[in-house]
Amino acid sequence: MSILVNKDTRIIVQGITGGQGAFHTEQMINYGANVVAGVVPGKGGLDFNGIPIYDTVDSAMDENDANASVVFVPPAFAADALFEAFDTSLELVVAITEGIPSHDMMKVNFSIPPHARLLGPNCPGILTPGETKLGILPGDIFTPGPVGLVSRSGTLTYQVASNLTNSNLGQTTVIGIGGDPIIGTNFIDCLELFEADPDTKVVVMCGEIGGEDEEQAADFIKENMTTPVVGFIAGRTAPPGKRMGHAGAIVSGTGTGTAQSKIKALEAAGVSVGQTPSEVTDHVKKFL
Repeated sequence: MSILVNKDTRIIVQGITGGQGAFHTEQMINYGANVVAGVVPGKGGLDFNGIPIYDTVDSAMDENDANASVVFVPPAFAADALFEAFDTSLELVVAITEGIPSHDMMKVNFSIPPHARLLGPNCPGILTPGETKLGILPGDIFTPGPVGLVSRSGTLTYQVASNLTNSNLGQTTVIGIGGDPIIGTNFIDCLELFEADPDTKVVVMCGEIGGEDEEQAADFIKENMTTPVVGFIAGRTAPPGKRMGHAGAIVSGTGTGTAQSKIKALEAAGVSVGQTPSEVTDHVKKFL
């Protein structure tokens, strides 16, 4: 089983003709994703490798019965693309775009309707091994299995997933939630979904220094989860107050947000925390 996406997910790509949108749409299709339409204002009536292009998300929805969108629109225009997506009945919107202004994202988050979910921005997307992918995750490193994976970092997602796959530990669904300060779907949202999935036997949660998301997730795990959770926190050796690569990875100086505080909170919640990405695989093996 999977969470959020599967082989039946019907996908719109917003920004399908741009450099990133075109390249990754081809990769998604090659993986087996069911991309049914593209949206580029002013290019309606054209096509991309046989996929029809529309001027608006609404018109693409009307003719293709899509239920998910992937956004490759440049930062200055991404918020408008997200507003447009949320004005439809789309259930999942995945924002790959990096560099969307925080003020724009504040407005976007207030516009998300009850029926919809936003993943990202500044995220690699979501993939269900052997079924579909929405975003930029490299499909060849994933394989079906019983491990759910959620991470703030895209490249850390790839590293941990590759280690799992090389140890014959497949994945149910892999989610990159994004590293920006303001995102749609967070750790707790994903943990709740994995907890409800009977095929996910272990969850791997990869975090990093900055913010309090991991500490809040630890509280949720302690109170709500029976599925074992294995953790990893990047940034153990970062100097105090050091900004990492993500906009959201800023230590607040309030006693939370450090690698040590996150690891302490997770271990207190019963999470097995690996010292290195390779140790994560060792901990997963113990639960399986």
